[in-house]
Amino acid sequence: MIVLTTPDVPGRSISEVLGLVKGNTVRGRHLGRDIAAGLKNLVGGEIDDYTKLLAESREQSIDRMVAEARTLGADAIVGVRITTSQIAVGAAEFLAYGTAVKLA
Repeated sequence: MIVLTTPDVPGRSISEVLGLVKGNTVRGRHLGRDIAAGLKNLVGGEIDDYTKLLAESREQSIDRMVAEARTLGADAIVGVRITTSQIAVGAAEFLAYGTAVKLA
């Protein structure tokens, strides 16, 4: 599956727009990670546990979006965006969305 943030696929033409596809995940923080992050915050530097959690969340959202596009028979997803929102204290949603298309 071709996944692009651009509105088209270079060198290819879009023959059919299949519609909006999306994938999301909601993740909560872990108490153990929060304690470690608090300690790390005192001395500064990257908080590896949170970096890993956010990367996994983004990838899971993209994977779910791609799975939805495959069910539509898409060849590509264009105009992909990822957004986040806090839905509760310590929990955030990651949403990946784009336009599923068939290529000529």
